[in-house]
Amino acid sequence: MKKIKQYKWYLALGIVVLILIGSVTIPLPYYIEIPGTAEDVRQVLLVDNQTDQEDGAYEFTTVGVVHATLSHLIYAWLTPFTDIHTAKEMTGGSSDLEYQRINQFYMETSQNMAKYQGLKTAGKDIQMDFLGVYVLNVADNSTFKGILNIADTVTAINDQTFEDTQALIHYVGSQKIGDTVKVTYEEDGETKSAEGKIIQLENGKNGIGISLVDKTEIKSDIPITFATEGIGGPSAGLMFSLSIYTQLADPTLRNGRVVAGTGSIDRDGNVGEIGGIDKKVLAADRSGASIFFTPDNEVTEEEKKADPDTKSNAQLAKETAEKIGTKMKIVPVKTLQDAIDYLKNNP
Repeated sequence: MKKIKQYKWYLALGIVVLILIGSVTIPLPYYIEIPGTAEDVRQVLLVDNQTDQEDGAYEFTTVGVVHATLSHLIYAWLTPFTDIHTAKEMTGGSSDLEYQRINQFYMETSQNMAKYQGLKTAGKDIQMDFLGVYVLNVADNSTFKGILNIADTVTAINDQTFEDTQALIHYVGSQKIGDTVKVTYEEDGETKSAEGKIIQLENGKNGIGISLVDKTEIKSDIPITFATEGIGGPSAGLMFSLSIYTQLADPTLRNGRVVAGTGSIDRDGNVGEIGGIDKKVLAADRSGASIFFTPDNEVTEEEKKADPDTKSNAQLAKETAEKIGTKMKIVPVKTLQDAIDYLKNNP
């Protein structure tokens, strides 16, 4: 009888140990977002083969993303500024490897746009060639499902080429539902074409059902190199652009300050909304930044319809700053020039 009790006790202990091990090792179909870090741009950017030696720093901010286990979910439930997302919400159904690759494409586009804007705003010669769009995802109801794949490059629609992504989207959106369209694309270095139909997208617009991002090539006599291995996404565009401009046109612009920020950048210098703004404010505060640049865009009607509680980056950044009691100045900007003007006018 005593041996049976001991056996049951060992069995129970073994089950508890297995549960504990499983809670920290078995991935679940969820991801958590946590505050990341504020990184000195100089660690990843070299302009004209010269290191930025001026006092202070420009910092780009990050969000940590973890494929969740049970222990991660418990941590997220108990910790402020930590969000839980389903795998579908976070990756759009892509695998972890595909998701990483997608974010690398976003980072590549962000770097090219930053080079273009930084050099152009500094009055330097620069050329940006539009090579097409990377395919990031194909909707389940797209007639190109199983034809187009992640990392393919769409180069033409109905044999027409375009100067940028918006022109391509506008053209496709002008077609009628059910119309046949020919897509020319590159896959593993080979040029291919396929025909499919125009469908209605989730946002109510017409399209072919793919998520995409620019594939561009930058040409300049001034070498600009990045070392961003392991860092993905488009949100460092503003701070990359600001750093390039400063080194080439106004070396003392930041005047010894630690300036953090976030926001994508486009070919016209507009700063775009990003995700995880609350976590980036917290990361910047922890780094000792005195200024934080945030995108300053209104919530669209479509976003309000989808979620009435949606807030703009600027709104959420200011609310987060109040919650944590930071002395860091939250500065909303719509363009790269807005950020430059603020630093000039508030030395």
